[in-house]
Amino acid sequence: MEVAGAQRVLFLLADYLHAQGYSVQAVFVYDKQNLAADWQRQHAYPVVSLGGWNPGGFVLANLLRLTAASLRLFLLLRRHEVVLTYTPHSNLLGLPLAWLAGTRVRLGSHHGHIENAPGWLGWLHGKLTNSVICSQMICVSSQVRSLAQREEGARLEKLTVIENGITPPAEVVLTDAQKQALRESLGVLPGQILWVTVGRLMVQKGYAYLLDAIDALHDPNVVFAFIGDGPLHQELQAKALALGISEQVRFAGVRSDVPKLLAVADGFVQPSLWEGMSLALLEAMFAGLPIVATRIEASTDVLEDERTALLAQPKDSVSLAAQLRRMIADAGLRSRLGQAAQQVARERYTVDVMGAAYARLIQDLQND
Repeated sequence: MEVAGAQRVLFLLADYLHAQGYSVQAVFVYDKQNLAADWQRQHAYPVVSLGGWNPGGFVLANLLRLTAASLRLFLLLRRHEVVLTYTPHSNLLGLPLAWLAGTRVRLGSHHGHIENAPGWLGWLHGKLTNSVICSQMICVSSQVRSLAQREEGARLEKLTVIENGITPPAEVVLTDAQKQALRESLGVLPGQILWVTVGRLMVQKGYAYLLDAIDALHDPNVVFAFIGDGPLHQELQAKALALGISEQVRFAGVRSDVPKLLAVADGFVQPSLWEGMSLALLEAMFAGLPIVATRIEASTDVLEDERTALLAQPKDSVSLAAQLRRMIADAGLRSRLGQAAQQVARERYTVDVMGAAYARLIQDLQND
C-alpha cells in the first residue's frame, strides 16, 4: 500500500468492476504508508493488508510475516474465480498461489521497467508469463509488450495489451483570483509562462535533461514547476543551482491539487526515458494542455507528433529545448495540439474503456 500509479489504476479498475456487479477485494502484501484505514473508507469493497512485511524490521521476522501473509492470501484466493495481480513482485507471489488455490482465471499485469531491478527478476517474470500458472499477462502499452518479449522472453500469445484509463476529471472552474493565487503559490509572477511536469524525482523521468533544456532555452519569462518528490530531489536542486536556473525552476513537492495546477498551467512537459503508461500524461491530455514529451514508445502509443504533441528525442536536451521553444512561441500551435490531445483522451483513455476491456477478457477466459 503506497501512493503510486499502479495502485491508482488498481483502484480505478476495482471500482469499475464493483459497479458492474463483480464481488471485488483489493489485497496488498503490506501497508507501506499507513493507508489501510483511509483506503477502506474510500471504497465500498474490502481493502485488505496482509501484514506481510515491516520496512526496517528484522529479516527473519519479515520472512515469518511473509509466510503467514502468503497462507492468508492462499485461503482468500480459494474463494475467488479471478485474480489480477499488479507489479512484478505481486505477480510472482500471487499468481503461483492462485494456481495452487485453484483460482480459474489468473491475470498478471506488466507496467514496464523496474528501476534498479536485478536481471534475474525479469528472467523469472518471463518464465512465469509463459507458464500455465499465468492465464494472460496484461501489458499497459504496446511498448511494454515489446519489452516483455525482448527482455523477458515472454511469448506473444500470452500477452494482452490493455491501455490504462482514468476517470475524466471534472471541469475545474476557478476565478481569476483563484488562478492567480495558485500560480503565486508556485512563485509565478504576473505575465510569466508556467510549464508543469508531474512525477517522482527519479532517473526514469529524465529530469536532469529537462534542467539542461531549461538552461538552453534561456528564457527567464518561463517557469517550470516540478510536481512530485523522490530520491533525486536534492541532486536536481543542486543541478539547477549550478546551471544558474533556480529562478526558473520550482520544486513544488507532492501536491493534492494537481488538477487545479494543470488548469492554470500554460503547458506540460514529460522528458521521460521510459514509461509504461503515464497517468500524469493522460491527465495533461484531459486538461487540454499543449504537451512536449520524449519520443519513447509509451508516448508514441498515445501521442502523435505534430498532431497531439511535439516530441523530442530522449536524453537530448537540445531537442527538448527546441520543441519547448517552438511551443512557447506559437499560440496557435499550442491551442491546436492541446485540443487534439484532449479529444483523443476522451475517446481512448477513460476508465470505462479500460474496464470494459478487462471485463471482456475475464469473460472470454471464464468461457474457455
